[in-house]
Amino acid sequence: MLKEKVNTLLQEVLDEDQSLFLISKEITAGNKIVIVIDGDNGVTLSDCMKVSRNIEHNLDREEEDFSLEVYSAGISEGITHIRQYKKNIGRTLEVITTDNQKLEGTLVDTDDEKIKLQWKAREPKPVGKGKITVEKEQEIPYKDIIKAKVMVTF
Repeated sequence: MLKEKVNTLLQEVLDEDQSLFLISKEITAGNKIVIVIDGDNGVTLSDCMKVSRNIEHNLDREEEDFSLEVYSAGISEGITHIRQYKKNIGRTLEVITTDNQKLEGTLVDTDDEKIKLQWKAREPKPVGKGKITVEKEQEIPYKDIIKAKVMVTF
C-alpha cells in the first residue's frame, strides 16, 4: 500500500517537472523511503524539497510510519541512466565495456543507442622512429557499457 502511494506521488512530481527523472527508489521493510533523482539541468535543493514535500505531505504517519530521504545523484555513483549522458557532454568519462575495455575520453555526442568518446593517444609513427599524438574516437552502444563515471579534475 505504501509503495503504491509513494510511486503515485513521485510520478506526480516527475510529470510536473519533466526535466527531473528517477535514478533509484528503495522502500525498506522498516518503511525507510530513499529516493535518488537527477535532472537534465542538474538538481537543486528546491527540486529535492519539492519531491520530498509532495510525498511527505500526502502520506499519513498515523496510518503508516515512515522516514523519507531524497537525494540528487552524485558523481561518485556513476552514470546509471541514459538521460545522464546528455547532460555530461563535454566532460571526461571513464567507461568500462562488456569486453573489459577501459576507455577514458571526452563525451562528444550521445543519442538513444550509443555514446561517442574522443581522446588523444600516443602511437608509433607510421614511418621512422618516435611517436605522434593522434585523435581517437569511438562509438559505444549503451548495451556494451558495464560502468561509466564522470572523471573529476581539479
